[in-house]
Amino acid sequence: MRRYAFLDHDGPIPFAHRGGAADRPENSMAAFQRAVDLGYRYLETDAHATADGVVVAFHDRTLDRVTDRRGAIARLPYSEVAKARIHGTEPIPRLEDLLGSFPEARFNIDLKDAPVIDPLARTLHRTKAWDRVCITSFSTRRLAQLRARLPLFTDKDVCMSLGPRGVMALRAKSYGGPAAKLVRLAATGIACAQVPYGLGPVPFVTESFVAQAHELGLQVHAWTVNDPVEMHRLLDLGVDGIMTDDLIALRDVMTARGLWRPHRHGRTGARRDVSPAS
Repeated sequence: MRRYAFLDHDGPIPFAHRGGAADRPENSMAAFQRAVDLGYRYLETDAHATADGVVVAFHDRTLDRVTDRRGAIARLPYSEVAKARIHGTEPIPRLEDLLGSFPEARFNIDLKDAPVIDPLARTLHRTKAWDRVCITSFSTRRLAQLRARLPLFTDKDVCMSLGPRGVMALRAKSYGGPAAKLVRLAATGIACAQVPYGLGPVPFVTESFVAQAHELGLQVHAWTVNDPVEMHRLLDLGVDGIMTDDLIALRDVMTARGLWRPHRHGRTGARRDVSPAS
C-alpha cells in the first residue's frame, strides 16, 4: 500500500469542511483562517476555473447562492469573479492564495468541473503543493481525466479518493459483492474513500464498509458531520477522518476521546486583497 504525505496524521483526521462553514462564510479566507487558528491542519475546499483559467475555491457553479453577484464562474473572467463577495463581505479566494497563505495546511480539493482539470494541475505544479493535497470529485470520469494528465506535470503519486463508481462498488462489497474492481483501483493511486456518513436516515458508513475499505488499504473519510452523536458513532466504527462545518463540535468530541492533535501553524495570514493571476 502506498503511503501519502497528505495522510500522515496521528489518528483520525479532522477536516474543516469549506473552512468551517457553520459560523464563517464558506470557502472564505476568514473561514480558513479561523480553522487554522483553532488548530486544524486539514482544510476541505472546492475548485472551479474562471473563463481565463484561474482556479478559485468555490463550491457552486454560479455565484448566485452565496455572493452578491450572479453568473457562471466558468463564463466569467477572474476580474469579474474577484468583485463578488461571499455573504456580501468576503472575496472569493484563488486556490493559489490559499496554498500560499497557509503553507503548512493540507487541502482536500473537490474537483467540481472538467474545465478546472488543467488549471488545477498547473496551480499545484507552480506552487509545488502535490504532497499537500488530496483530490476528490463526484465524477469518476473527471478523476480519471486528471490522473491521465498528471504525468505531464509531476512524477509524484498524488493522493486521490475513490470516485462514485468505486464508492458504490465498495459499498456493494461491504454487503458481499465482488471486490476485483476495487483492488485494481487501490493499486493505481487511490488512497481513500470519502463518503457521506448517511443517506437520509440510513447509515452509509457501517462497520462492514470501514472493514472492507481498510482491507483494500483505503482510509475512510466521512462527510459532512455536524452532530456530535454521529461523530462518536463514526469514530467508534474506526473511520480515518471526519469532515465538519462545526469546528468546535468536532474539536470537542475528539478532545473528549483523546484524539485531538492541534497543529501549531507557523506564521500565517490570510491575504484579503485577492488579486488577479498574472
